[in-house]
Amino acid sequence: MRSAEVMLSPSRCRHRETPFLAIPRPRAPLVRAIAVALILAATCSAQAQETQTAESANDATTLDSVTVTGSRIRRVDTETANPVTTIGREAIEATGKATLGDLIQELPAIAGNATNPNVNNGGGTGASAVSLRGLGEKRTLVLVNGVRLAYNDINSIPAAMVERVEVLGDGASAVYGSDAIGGVVNFILRDRFEGVQASADFGQTSRGDGSRRNYSLTAGHAWDRASVVGGVSYHKIDEVSAAQRAFSKDALNLVNGEAVRQGSSATPFGTISFNDGSAEAAALAASAGCSRVTLDSATGSGPTDQGDYHCYDATADSFNYQPFNLLQTPQERTNAFVLGSFRLTDNLEAYGNAYFTKTHSASIIAPVPIFAIGDNFLVSENSYYNPFGINFGADRATGTTYNTFNTRLVSLGNRQYEYNTYNLQTNAGLRGGFGDSSWQWDANFNYGQVRQKSINNGFLNYAAFNQAVGPSFLDSDGVVKCGAAGAVIAGCTPIDIFNTNDPATVEALKAMVVNPISTSTYTVKQFEANANGNLFDLPAGTVNLAVGLSYRKESTSTKTDDLAVADLEGLCGVVEFCTTVLNGSFNVKEAYAETLIPLLADKPFAHALNLSIGSRFSDYDSVGSTTNSKLALEWRPIENLLLRGTVSEVFRAPNINELYAGIGGDAASAIDPCNGYTGGNDVACVNVPTDGSYQQADPQVSGRTSGALVAGYDGLKPETGKSYDFGVVYDPKWLEGLSLSADVWRINLVDTIATVSAQTVLNQCYANSASAFCPLIHRNGNGTIYYIGEPTVNLGQLWTKGVDFGANYRLPDTRWGSFNASLNGTYVARYDINPDPTDPGTVVIHSAGKYTYSYGNFPRIRALGTLTWKQGPWSAAWRIRYVGHTSIGSTDARQNLSADSALPAVERGIGSYAYHNLQGGYDFSDWHTRVDVGVDNLGDKQPPLFYNNNANNGNTDVTTYDVLGRYWWARVTVTF
Repeated sequence: MRSAEVMLSPSRCRHRETPFLAIPRPRAPLVRAIAVALILAATCSAQAQETQTAESANDATTLDSVTVTGSRIRRVDTETANPVTTIGREAIEATGKATLGDLIQELPAIAGNATNPNVNNGGGTGASAVSLRGLGEKRTLVLVNGVRLAYNDINSIPAAMVERVEVLGDGASAVYGSDAIGGVVNFILRDRFEGVQASADFGQTSRGDGSRRNYSLTAGHAWDRASVVGGVSYHKIDEVSAAQRAFSKDALNLVNGEAVRQGSSATPFGTISFNDGSAEAAALAASAGCSRVTLDSATGSGPTDQGDYHCYDATADSFNYQPFNLLQTPQERTNAFVLGSFRLTDNLEAYGNAYFTKTHSASIIAPVPIFAIGDNFLVSENSYYNPFGINFGADRATGTTYNTFNTRLVSLGNRQYEYNTYNLQTNAGLRGGFGDSSWQWDANFNYGQVRQKSINNGFLNYAAFNQAVGPSFLDSDGVVKCGAAGAVIAGCTPIDIFNTNDPATVEALKAMVVNPISTSTYTVKQFEANANGNLFDLPAGTVNLAVGLSYRKESTSTKTDDLAVADLEGLCGVVEFCTTVLNGSFNVKEAYAETLIPLLADKPFAHALNLSIGSRFSDYDSVGSTTNSKLALEWRPIENLLLRGTVSEVFRAPNINELYAGIGGDAASAIDPCNGYTGGNDVACVNVPTDGSYQQADPQVSGRTSGALVAGYDGLKPETGKSYDFGVVYDPKWLEGLSLSADVWRINLVDTIATVSAQTVLNQCYANSASAFCPLIHRNGNGTIYYIGEPTVNLGQLWTKGVDFGANYRLPDTRWGSFNASLNGTYVARYDINPDPTDPGTVVIHSAGKYTYSYGNFPRIRALGTLTWKQGPWSAAWRIRYVGHTSIGSTDARQNLSADSALPAVERGIGSYAYHNLQGGYDFSDWHTRVDVGVDNLGDKQPPLFYNNNANNGNTDVTTYDVLGRYWWARVTVTF
């Protein structure tokens, strides 16, 4: 996007046969309409060049017209039907934020559980995403100069190259296509900069940890016909251990409304449950006086016996994994960028921008746990080191499940996921005008590639470990060996899994360590051509039109060590780490048209009345085509009062992972509808006896998650819905400098894209033998369930609504300086999710004012207030971020989030939070230097407890609340 001076004057034209673009025969009415519009636009412009008179040229008025995020129409008015929040460069710098992610995620319209560097378990890539309206990062479109990002990580955008950020809080699929459901975040780049600017930034918590260092260098120059801006930056933040904060140092669970220190049963000393129903297990439980035991921590080297165990106490014996985790993941980022333009002629300009980001980051979690349960392992009753003489785990060959044994291999150290991410984004094109007409055009090519290498340390070779805990014996030479006498397993060293502190066991385990590496590459290529200008005049003004065509191709591939590739059952050759090989691509062809029609102007109670209509046709070779339109109305009863409304169709096409992701394992719970089967649906109940004798032995079944196409499910389509926004903007003349706004918004989605559950697959196929879910059921020869495919499908529904409000007041200048106060907020009235509308028993999840494990945090009110002051070289800012009341759990037993689902349902309230951030600065003009200092979270507010059975990281919601505490920072900027 750019601002340009254009000549606004009426013109007339006649049809000419010379086309603007060579357009092939369109396949849809909308495409045909756009093609005609393009031809007419070009011919009108050409005719205008030839026939413009001196009189019309003299009458023209030179104005600045711009395109504002949410529309392709160039306009003089910046306040339109689209609710847009703009953050200027000065405001960005005043916050002192180290990354753009830190800045954007504080906006009141952001909610849910979008990732950031505080996400350790499930994160570690250093990325920050955006979740407008809490709809998730997949439903928020991120642009740079109106062009899609290849990598949905706003931290990868060099902050030094950003002029401003425009945040659209309205659905915009008719303008931008897929993903723009919750809204759009558009980063506008600095296309003009003169001189050299160097900046250094330092920060640290009041506890002396979490240090950050930022250095940037920007240089630019502008000539009469050209300009160039370039720069480099370096950013590094240090890790912060969860052990360093009181709220996160212990594994806490919420049980029946009470906080309990209770970690994992996978302990360094092993936890054993005699629970397979055998007589041997019952006898052992009777002897121990309990059904669950653990090894005495004082046990040294050598084999254990039954006398070394005591009854397991979850509070005293469970493993506290929290100190091994991180509250802030480490990251080191290097950026380089360049932007430039060159005016070839008066009506033709070449431009381009490119940036490259390299990020090294990591996450750290507790040492590998061993869960000998289900189909993971079989600890043999014939192991030389097994003091109980019974099996633990499961025999995958026979499908027999035995007793449970859990332990944790602390001697191997933490598991660490290291990420090296390389992100390249380029955009180059030509733009110009048609003589002296209002029409402008732009044609550009965008290329982006993201390559991420993941090095995963601290895991075990599955096959070697399984052999080592299998049958073993003491051979005649006094050496314990794998296998049996006369059938020794070569290359295998038996281990005493019941005493992982034994030095020989530690040495043998370390020999099994593997560090699998996986590399993924994602590429997007896009060509786009746009044109916009005036069509004809009406009594109320000029009708504007914007049209365009685009082609985009996205592709991805993932390579990994053979040992780590998941098989059909979701298992692989690495303990606790599996990945999938992902290869796929799709392309989309799109065409759009948008027009602005002035209906009334300078009339009583109609200072202005404008209608906007837009539509976009998208044709995906993967999921078919869709057309989405919008209707927007702007009414100014008086000059300083704007009433606005938009109704938009929105959609999100499935991404590459949702289409092509490989097989992953899932332990699902499902009741087989073929229990007692006597016939009627041989498709759902393949091989099930029809005499009524069949009964499911265990409600836990093996699920296989995957992308839709990998599972053979070809019914995946875009999720669709409608977005509504109705608002008012008032700039009263009686109080100059004041601006007030409020917008009521609503978004309804159907066919949301999600992973289908095993129960839904069974129910749908049993009810309809022609269901597309039937091929996902895989049974053994006796009718028992082998596994059930759980691919990505269209299934759910989502409804959310609320109100955005804002106020800004620039006070008159005083002898004490200039003051500006602003307040922006969001109230969430509804956020409801129906995961499976096809199932009458499905519980609708009501999330407004609550935190839910899968979807994140939705306080009713979030707000951001700012007060700034400036006088001469001095400046200061006070920012208040407010997070309203929320709760965890539910009074509805069907939504119980307690660790034990059999306990009564509990809802626990979480109070509101207000964070105070201060900044002050001084310009040393004689030295071309500015110094800024600041403090974030001045009151050192610690986050609320959400507990580990509700949250994945640090007992709290790390995507909403500050976890580091009071943070001091300082920055020095020198400009030459």
